[in-house]
Amino acid sequence: MYFGFTTSYALETQKLFKTAALLSNAPSTTDASMLKAPTANTASNSSDRQVLLSFKSLITKDPSGALTSWGNRSLHHCRWQGVMCGKRGRRRGRVIAIDLNNLGLVGSISPSISNLTYLRKLHLPQNQFGGHIPHELGLLDHLKFLNLSINSLEGEIPTSLSQCSRLQTISLWYNNLQGRIPSNLSHCSYLRTIEVFANYLEGEIPSELGSLQRLELLNLYNNNLTGSIPSYIGNLKNLILIDISDNGLTGSIPPEIGNLQNLQFMDFGKNKLSGSIPASLGNLFSLNWLDLGNNSLVGTIPPSLGGLPYLSTFILARNKLVGNIPPSLGNLSSLTELNFARNNLTGIIPHSLGNIYGLNSLRFTENMLTGTIPSSLGKLINLVYIGLQFNNLIGEIPLSLFNLSSLQKLDLQNNKFSGSLQNYFGDKFPLLQGLALNGNKFHGLIPLSLSNCSMLELIQLDNNSFSGTNLGNLKRLSKLRLDYNKLEANYNSDWDFMNALTNCTQLQVLQLSFNRLRGVLPHSLSNLSTSLEHLAILNNEVGGNIPEGIGRLSNLMALYMGPNLLTGSIPASLGKLSKLNVISLAQNRLSGEIPPTLGNLTQLSELYLSMNAFTGEIPSALGKCPLGVLALAYNKLSGNIPKEIFSSSRLRSISLLSNMLVGPMPSELGLLKNLQGLDFSQNKLTGEIPISIGGCQSLEFLLVSQNFIHGSIPSTMNKLTGLQELDLSSNNISGIIPMFLGSFIGLTYLNLSFNNLIGEVPDDGIFRNATAFSIVGNVGLCGGIPVLSLPSCTNQQARKHKFPKLAVAMSVSITYLFLVISIGLISVLCKKHKSSSGQTSTRAVRNQLPRVSYTELSMGTNGFSSSNLIGEGRFGSVYKANMSFDQYSVVAVKVLKLQERGASHSFLAECEALRYLRHRNLVKILTACSSIDPRGHDFKALIFEYLPNGSLDKWLHTHIDEQSDQSVLNIYQKLSIATDVGSAVEYLHDYKPVPIVHCDLKPSNILLDSDMMAHVGDFGLARFTNQGDNNASQVSSSWAAFRGTIGYAAPEYGIGNEVTTSGDVYSYGIILLEMFTGRRPTEQNFEENADLHRFVEEALPDSVEDVVDQNLILPREDTEMDHNTLLNKEAALACITSILRVGILCSKQLPTERVQIRDAVRELHKIKEKFFP
Repeated sequence: MYFGFTTSYALETQKLFKTAALLSNAPSTTDASMLKAPTANTASNSSDRQVLLSFKSLITKDPSGALTSWGNRSLHHCRWQGVMCGKRGRRRGRVIAIDLNNLGLVGSISPSISNLTYLRKLHLPQNQFGGHIPHELGLLDHLKFLNLSINSLEGEIPTSLSQCSRLQTISLWYNNLQGRIPSNLSHCSYLRTIEVFANYLEGEIPSELGSLQRLELLNLYNNNLTGSIPSYIGNLKNLILIDISDNGLTGSIPPEIGNLQNLQFMDFGKNKLSGSIPASLGNLFSLNWLDLGNNSLVGTIPPSLGGLPYLSTFILARNKLVGNIPPSLGNLSSLTELNFARNNLTGIIPHSLGNIYGLNSLRFTENMLTGTIPSSLGKLINLVYIGLQFNNLIGEIPLSLFNLSSLQKLDLQNNKFSGSLQNYFGDKFPLLQGLALNGNKFHGLIPLSLSNCSMLELIQLDNNSFSGTNLGNLKRLSKLRLDYNKLEANYNSDWDFMNALTNCTQLQVLQLSFNRLRGVLPHSLSNLSTSLEHLAILNNEVGGNIPEGIGRLSNLMALYMGPNLLTGSIPASLGKLSKLNVISLAQNRLSGEIPPTLGNLTQLSELYLSMNAFTGEIPSALGKCPLGVLALAYNKLSGNIPKEIFSSSRLRSISLLSNMLVGPMPSELGLLKNLQGLDFSQNKLTGEIPISIGGCQSLEFLLVSQNFIHGSIPSTMNKLTGLQELDLSSNNISGIIPMFLGSFIGLTYLNLSFNNLIGEVPDDGIFRNATAFSIVGNVGLCGGIPVLSLPSCTNQQARKHKFPKLAVAMSVSITYLFLVISIGLISVLCKKHKSSSGQTSTRAVRNQLPRVSYTELSMGTNGFSSSNLIGEGRFGSVYKANMSFDQYSVVAVKVLKLQERGASHSFLAECEALRYLRHRNLVKILTACSSIDPRGHDFKALIFEYLPNGSLDKWLHTHIDEQSDQSVLNIYQKLSIATDVGSAVEYLHDYKPVPIVHCDLKPSNILLDSDMMAHVGDFGLARFTNQGDNNASQVSSSWAAFRGTIGYAAPEYGIGNEVTTSGDVYSYGIILLEMFTGRRPTEQNFEENADLHRFVEEALPDSVEDVVDQNLILPREDTEMDHNTLLNKEAALACITSILRVGILCSKQLPTERVQIRDAVRELHKIKEKFFP
């Protein structure tokens, strides 16, 4: 999130003050003859007295007794409160004004008021008058000022008001008026003010209003007006204020508006206006306020707007404006607020903006600005807010910004800023309340001086490379986000920062996830502020027990503490935290029973306890929680599944995968109308699939494989038309395959293998795609599509009757054999990650990802045009797509070749791997698309962050004469890329709870961003592993056919050995050799029986110059001399020799002889520090 400078309420208040200021300059609305009541002997008209009593009779409530004097026989009606009479001529003793402002009166307005013949002013604002505005008011020929604002009036504005020919002011704002603005108000030629804002008026703005030459204020905002803005408004030469914001107006802004030379306030915001901003607005030299925000304006910002000398507020936010910010805006010497947020502006921030010395607020949020923060902004000593978040700005924070001692909020998040923060950072901003630097490339220590910013309430430093500090002096701190950094804690003393945070008595949010926190979780966690609502320590290596005192955090709503290395049991005191909404303790080493006290948490909606060592039964008390997600997979839970947990109608995902649960599937699950995902796989469940399951009509994922379920597939499942994945494999299910499964349009994965199914296999829907379903291990099946090679049903039926017992025996034997031997670890663990992660199930993840359609991808890639093709591999083609997606304008789209065998598995593997991984050197996946193309074929695609410098393969093997502006990589760049890749592989191999093997490392799968940082991609062959006794963790051989690329795949894969982390190390070594020799491992010009490894090994150390890439040691004329990137020839050869030695150690023939990836990366860092200090 990011913080704003003013709330909408504050902005509206600001607008009202501005309007009031303009009104105060207008002539008085009260005639001198209204100010004094006549003396007692003044003649009066008894009819006026009766009218006033009639008016009073419709007042049902007078809380202040304001009308007590009304009806007093001893008091002349001209002396009644709020009544004013004339004192000369025919008006003598006659009522000319009623002013009952802000008295809390309740009732309706009497139509008899029209009998007050000489009434000039009717002023009844800030009461509670209801009903309609009497149309009889049109009879008041002398009426000049009508103010019925801030009441509860309804109905339409009477058209009869047009008969009040002397009318100057109509103020009807903040009521419940409906209908249209009467066009005949144009007959009131003396009108100076029309205020009907904050009602429910509809229709168009009458063009007839353009004839009101005396009109000064036109305020129509916050209604339901439609249509375009009449160009005739340009005729209102005396107009001072026009506010038509917050309506549904369309069309363009008329250029004629530029004729309004007296205009001071112009607000057209929050409409549906399109077209460009007229340059003629630069003629409004009196303009003080200009708001065109929240529309759909296009084009560029006219430079002429820089010529408005009195402009103080300038808002163009939330449009579709493009181009640069005009430097001429630096001439707006009176400007205090500049807001161009959420457009598509490009270019740099003009240096000239540093001339706007009175500027308080600068907001360029969510654009595409580049370059650095101009140092000239340091001259804006009145700046309170700087919002430059979500752009492409680079560089360090300029030192001149430390002059801005009035700064309260600094938001630079999600840019590309770098460098470290100055030690005195906190000393320069004594009034700072909010600091958001997250999503950048900052590094180094968080300055200790930051704790001197005693006003700080919000600190967002996440997604950088900061290391820790003490922030305990910040008494007002409410939100602290430090996740995705390099905070370290190894010993008890390293956790002192947590002790200090106990002094932050208003702390509500504390996020420390994805850091390097180790050691024992301190008990001081229990002493954090009782205001704490959100605590996250995800993805660290924190050990120890969860302190029992955590139950003191009485306002805690979300607790995220997994994956970590926590041990012990869940403290029963957790059940005291009545406001808890989310508990995530997945992927730890917790044990014991799940405390029944969790059933006391009447607001708990998500419970993640997967991948621990919990024992005992699932507490039935959990049924008292309004759970939406229940993830208990990969534990040691036993007993029956309690029917009580299905009592929550909100339950949308339940994962009990890989436990020791027994008994039947409770029939109560049929009550779960909102259930989207259910995974009971790998338990010991018995009985049949309950027929009540047909009630789960929102179900998308039903996974109950590897149990002892028997009986047939119930016919009630025909109601589950939204199913996407169905896995009933490895059970004892019998009967036929229901034909209705072929009618499920969204079904993309079906596994019925290893059961006792018989009869005909359907041939429609999913059964047309042999790669999308599996029926192996069912010996009684026949028919189906030809690729299945099943016997025809006539022959099969005969065989079934002849050998029924043999068929059953074969089925049971194969099922048993499959369970014992053939279930590969990859199948188990892929489902492990699919069904139960540390934070969410597959269903939850898919719901969280942004959605993108086939049509959007097709449009973004010009119909998947070859001109947009940027890469092609075994299982997919990668396209560059120009499309607006989140904060990205360009993305990379990998379209799977589903006709290729293994492509669907590649898609699943890549989804499984990437959705859990977070590392700066891994390609960032944005979302996925699983759809149908216009021809009715399955379509699957992955959407990634676009990395503009392409693949490493292109940089290594594009000849110099083929290159345009692409230069040859030098030693320093190659070494940096090598360490980037090594860091990514190290992260994969150290991934908890189980390592990940990439399986296809090669230069074409290494992509470079705009800063030449390497990102490892293409996880189509990636595998989760089991943790064995050694580091060469193994995975199933069921993927033996897909183990990388020739030349890069480890030699042991060629003889059928298991996939291991050592295989990735081999590939990494080959890449190192390729990078620094310029030779591909598949070249044919090596000597007989030689390969790239032996070719380099034999050259070391004396003949290294013969095998090295000559571009690395020969000077080039087009190479810029830089001591950080270039070495002399002798030093260069020494550096490359050291690197090649690492490559040789990584690419040894025997896996046991290869170094571990962490040792290789550590050695490369040493080489880098030695030769490039």
